[in-house]
Amino acid sequence: MSELFNLQLSEKMEPVLEAVKAFIANEINPVEQEFHDSPKQDNIWMLSDRQSEIIDDLKSKARAQRLWNFFLPDWNGEGVSNLDYAYLAQEMGKSHLAPEVFNCNAPDTGNMEVLAKYGTPEQQQQWLAPLLAGDIRSAYAMTEPDVASSDAKNIATTAVLENGEWVINGEKYYISGAGDSRCAIMIVMVRTDPNPDAPMHSRQSQILVPMDNPGVEIVGPMNVFGDPDAPHGHMHLRFNNCRVPESNMLLGAGRGFEISQGRLGPGRIHHCMRALGQAEVALEMMIKRGLSRQAFGKPLIKLGGNFDLVAESRIELDSCRLMVLQAAKAMDVLGNKEARVYISAIKALVPKVTGEIIDRAIQMHGGAGVSQWTPLASMFTHNRTLRLADGPDEVHRMVVARAEILKYGQ
Repeated sequence: MSELFNLQLSEKMEPVLEAVKAFIANEINPVEQEFHDSPKQDNIWMLSDRQSEIIDDLKSKARAQRLWNFFLPDWNGEGVSNLDYAYLAQEMGKSHLAPEVFNCNAPDTGNMEVLAKYGTPEQQQQWLAPLLAGDIRSAYAMTEPDVASSDAKNIATTAVLENGEWVINGEKYYISGAGDSRCAIMIVMVRTDPNPDAPMHSRQSQILVPMDNPGVEIVGPMNVFGDPDAPHGHMHLRFNNCRVPESNMLLGAGRGFEISQGRLGPGRIHHCMRALGQAEVALEMMIKRGLSRQAFGKPLIKLGGNFDLVAESRIELDSCRLMVLQAAKAMDVLGNKEARVYISAIKALVPKVTGEIIDRAIQMHGGAGVSQWTPLASMFTHNRTLRLADGPDEVHRMVVARAEILKYGQ
């Protein structure tokens, strides 16, 4: 398995990585602050006219330069490995807008992968094509308020087949992206086999539900640290006798877990890749702030244990990077299922470490660090939330511990 330790960016992707860096520096960074400062619509779930103009212009330029849909294995007919994508995603993670500009934003990437891998030609034409073009957004509805959804066997939302239609009833919450007015389609995790004696992993299914279906009720946004995170949003939804055609089922009834294993591996590692980019930004901000401010006759960077904190941040960040690259390489060499221990290890570690680095940067900035004057507060809440998204830390540690114990025959 020596190939697991070859973590170098492929030669063919080196110019692509440089193009991504240049695009972010020359096209995105100059307009990102204007995007965030643009006057909001009365409807907070809609982009303002200026925001739409900015994002559409950037996406058009990215498509023209073929800097688009990198997450796809057959990108531009050449193929991008998970390892190569890790380098690209880290750069995209340094900018709030970059993932969407390059059409590599969550949860759309995971949904597109599901549709590409499991969708019928008709499903792909109706939903995958506009997602790949960046014309619509999507959501993934799994988590429920009344059960411990970290164990997906608990999912209680039901789908019953009646006269050629699936009738869906249940409740979901923290459905990321469902608040965006551009969100057109959801993939919904449902229970299709009510038989308590049926195999536990064949009771769940995944089904396509358009956002404009009359049976979909948007109860309201779930705040994240007091913020509704508009226009993206993490919505509370109810499905009230929501009817969709039988053909909206993905892969087949009872195959929801099979789809999840194919979807969550890449999604989890993509989050970690982008988090590394955010931590790099935070570390740079921490150092620049420490060098530019004086207190008690010295630059802040030389006060207290700040030297140690900078060193610790760099050591931790580079350690996490190597683990993320190895997990990406394991996916390339072993496949998503066999790489699950590598993926769980980084999912448990990276958001925790990057959150601590961002927290140190906040401390260096004082009151400004928790204000709207810097992106640090938003970065911190995002990374803290990431420790719950796509499985809480405890679940991923359980996966790693179980694999270790199995080495001893137990």
